[in-house]
Amino acid sequence: MKKPVEIAVEALDESEAKAELARLAERVAEADRAYYEADSPVMTDAEYDRLRTRNAAIEARFPSLARPDSPTHRVGAAPAGGFRKLRHREPMISLDNVLTPAEFSEFVGRARRFLGLDPSRALPMVAEPKIDGLSISLTYEDGRFVSGATRGDGIEGEDVTANLKTMKAVPQRLHGGAPSFIEIRGEVYMTKTDFLALNEAQEKAGEKVFANPRNAAAGSLRQLDPSITASRRLSFFAYAMGAASDQVADTHWGYLGRLRGWGFTVNPLSKHVRDEDEAGAFQEKMAGERATLGYDIDGVVYKIDDLALQRRLGSVGRAPRWAVAWKFPAEQAITKLEDILIQVGRTGALTPVAQLTPVNVGGVLVSRASLHNEDEIERKDIRIGDWVRIQRAGDVIPQVLGVIAERRPKGTKRFVFPDTCPICGSRAVRETDEAVRRCTGGLICAAQAVERLRHFVSRGAFDIEGLGEKTIAEFHTDGLLKSPVDIFSLPARESEIAKREGWGETSARNLSNAIEARRRVPLARFIYALGIRRIGEANARLLARHYGSYRRFAAAMRAASDLDSAARHALDSILGIGPAIVEELAAFFAEPRNVATLEALEREVTIEDAESSRGESSPLSGKTIVFTGTLATMTRAEAKARAEALGAKVTDSVSRATDLLVAGTDPGSKARKAADLEVRTIDEEEWRKLAGF
Repeated sequence: MKKPVEIAVEALDESEAKAELARLAERVAEADRAYYEADSPVMTDAEYDRLRTRNAAIEARFPSLARPDSPTHRVGAAPAGGFRKLRHREPMISLDNVLTPAEFSEFVGRARRFLGLDPSRALPMVAEPKIDGLSISLTYEDGRFVSGATRGDGIEGEDVTANLKTMKAVPQRLHGGAPSFIEIRGEVYMTKTDFLALNEAQEKAGEKVFANPRNAAAGSLRQLDPSITASRRLSFFAYAMGAASDQVADTHWGYLGRLRGWGFTVNPLSKHVRDEDEAGAFQEKMAGERATLGYDIDGVVYKIDDLALQRRLGSVGRAPRWAVAWKFPAEQAITKLEDILIQVGRTGALTPVAQLTPVNVGGVLVSRASLHNEDEIERKDIRIGDWVRIQRAGDVIPQVLGVIAERRPKGTKRFVFPDTCPICGSRAVRETDEAVRRCTGGLICAAQAVERLRHFVSRGAFDIEGLGEKTIAEFHTDGLLKSPVDIFSLPARESEIAKREGWGETSARNLSNAIEARRRVPLARFIYALGIRRIGEANARLLARHYGSYRRFAAAMRAASDLDSAARHALDSILGIGPAIVEELAAFFAEPRNVATLEALEREVTIEDAESSRGESSPLSGKTIVFTGTLATMTRAEAKARAEALGAKVTDSVSRATDLLVAGTDPGSKARKAADLEVRTIDEEEWRKLAGF
C-alpha cells in the first residue's frame, strides 16, 4: 500500500522528510514566480500558507535538513524584464504566516526566547490590516520623491517611478522634517468600487477583465505606458521603512505617526495592542468586519513595536523575526471535477491537474486545481465525475479538500495514474523516497527540453527577453534550439529568424540584442540557470557567495564526486547545504554530457565572480566561522545571524577552510579539532568586539 501524500510531520522519518522538503521548496518557488513575476497566481493563499507551514514544521523537527531554497528563505521572484531594475538600499523582506491563535502565541514565544526575555513579559505590538495589493518601495531624497520600485526578488525590483508619479496618493514632497534619505514601503491597492468600475470599462472596450482587485492593481501599476496607470484609480497605504539616513522614531507606532505627518495615508484601522490577548481580540474584530471594508484584506500583520528589539531580532531567510501575518480562514465552494489532466515539468515530474466546472468562489471564477501527485488522488479517492469541495483564500487556483461522497455518480472508477509519460511515451517511475512520478526520457522528452530551456532564460537565470514559452517551443520543434548553447547561435541566424511567420527584421534584431546583452552573467544566475534539481535561487546565491568564482565552483563540484574528497566534505559542511543537495550537485557534474555543455557555454558567455556580500568592509567579511559551546550574552541564533549580516560564512563543522572558531563555555570536540588544525579560536568577549556589539 502506498504511503499517503502527506504523512503527519511527527511520523516522518529522515528520508521522507528530505523528499517532502524538496517537494515543498519546488512548489513554493513555482508559486512565487507566478505570483510576483506574472501577477497570475497558480495556487490559493490557503494552499500556499499550508505548504509553508508544513515546511516550517518539518524543519523544526529536522533542523539539519533545512534547505537553502526553503520557503523560509524566499521573498518573491526576480523582477520582470519590461522595466529597468532598481536595487533596494535595504532588502524588502516578506512575512511568515500563522493561521491559529496557538501559532501566533508560538511566534511571540520564539521572539521572547531569541531575545532571552522572561516568558511572562508582554511584547507590545502594532496591528495592521494586511492589504491584498502590490508591495512598493518609495525613495525620497531631501524630502523629494526620486524613485519607486516593486518588491521584485527583495533585492531589486522594477522601476515604476513614472507610474507612481501619476498617483495622487504618493506624495511628491514630504511635509515637515524628514531625513535627507529614506525608503518608505507600503501597498498599492485598488478599492472594490474602483475594481468593479474598471472591469466594467474593460468589458465594454472588449478588453480582458481582471480576476480581482489585487491583479487589477498590479497590472495597472506595471504598465509600460504611464498614461494607462494614470487613467486607473489606485490607492496607497504606507506602513514600513527601509533604509534611512537618520532614525525617525523609537517605536513602529511612532513611525506611523511620522508617516502621517509627512503626508502619507496610513490605514486608520491600524491599532497598538499591548499583548497577545488584545491581538487576538483585534484579529476576531477584523475577521468580522472584513466583508464590509472597501478593499480586500486577507489577514492582519502584527509587528513588535520596539524598533530596538526589531533590530536585535533581525531576519531569518525571507522573513523578519519581529513580524508575522495572521491570515484569515479560507473560502470554500462545491463543483464538479470534469477531468484529470497530467502535466510534465522540466524535471520530468508528472503533476495531475483537476479540470473543474467553473465556479465563483469569493468573487473569482476558478476552473483548475493542482492535485499534487498520485498519492493525493488515492488518499482522497478523487474520481472523474465527482462533486468536490474546493477551497481558496485569495485570487488563485483552489485546492481540492475532498469528495462529496453522497453525490458521486454511479459507474465512476478509481483514477489510474499513468506509468508512461503523456508527452514522449517513456516510462514514468517513482523512487521509493519520493512522492512524485517522473518521466525517464529526459534527453528525448519535448516537455522537459522546452521547460529546461525556459528555465535557462527565465528572469532568475539569464533573463533573456523575447524567448517566451511559445517561441522556445517553436524553435525547439524546428531544430533551432536543442540545448542552452544553441541560444547564443541565434544572433548569427537573425536573417533566418526575421523571415519566420510573426517575426520580421525588428523583432529578430531585438532578440539578437537581448541575447548579446546576456553574454555576461553573474555566477549565482548561471548556477540557477543550469536547472540542477534542488538548486533554487536562494542556494544558487549561497553557492556563488561561498565559492566566489565559476572556476572554483566547477572544480570543487567535479572533485565532490569522490565521496571521500576534501571538496565533498567542504561542500557538505556549508550551512544549509544538506546531503541531498550535495548528491544532486555531484551527480550533475559527474555526467560527461553536462560537463561538455558547460564547457561549450564557457566559450559563449563570461561568468562574473560573485559580488561581495553585505558587510564587505567588516573584519568578518568572507571569513568562515564556526560557533561552539554556550554563549552567555546572546543566543546562538542571534550570533549566527549577526555573523552572516557582516558577510561571514557560518558552517557547522571545523575544517582547514575554517578561519575562526567562536568558543563559548563547554566547547567540546570542535575546539579540540580547531587546535589540531591551528584554527584561530576566540572567546565570546572578543567575538562581541569583532561583531560590533
